[in-house]
This record gives sequence, structure tokens and C-alpha cells, in this order.
Amino acid sequence: MTDLRHYDVILAPVITEKSTLASEANQVVFNVAKTATKPAIKQAVEALFGVKVKAVNTFLRKGKNKRFRGIKGRQSDVKKAVVTLAEGQSIDVTTGL
Repeated sequence: MTDLRHYDVILAPVITEKSTLASEANQVVFNVAKTATKPAIKQAVEALFGVKVKAVNTFLRKGKNKRFRGIKGRQSDVKKAVVTLAEGQSIDVTTGL
């Protein structure tokens, strides 16, 4: 049984061209909570997906100032985690949990 706190750590998978290329190197990219730590992310991925995690790298993408139809706005900051899986492990992010 999974702990509900794991769903608060892992927010969503990132499905972009760059993250799809990273999947060839046995890596998966997730949006995570800003307060999430590397050990918490590792524990959440292992519990939710049933895989063995080799490494976790995180980075914080700062929000940008944008303009939409003349109205100024700001995108919010996003913390992302690049999770490297152990050899032979894989996660299909196109399917739901």
C-alpha cells in the first residue's frame, strides 16, 4: 500500500521532447513539490512505480515575466527532478497511476 504523502511529492511527469530523449538514457523527469528533498523523491518514485532508483537530480526553474494580450503576468517557479533508474527498470509515464 502506498503512502498518500508520496502523491504530494510527485506532482506530474514532464512529457517534452527533451524528457523523451532522456528516457533513452533510463531517466524520467517529474515536476515535484518545491519542498521535496532528493531522498523523499527517491522514496516516492520507488513506492509509486515499484522501480529501483539509481540517482535523483533536482533543479528549480525560475518563473519568467510574460505578456499575454498586453497584460503582464508571471509564470510560477517549478521544481523538477530527473530520476535515473537502475539498469533494466522502466516507467511508462503515458499511462496513469
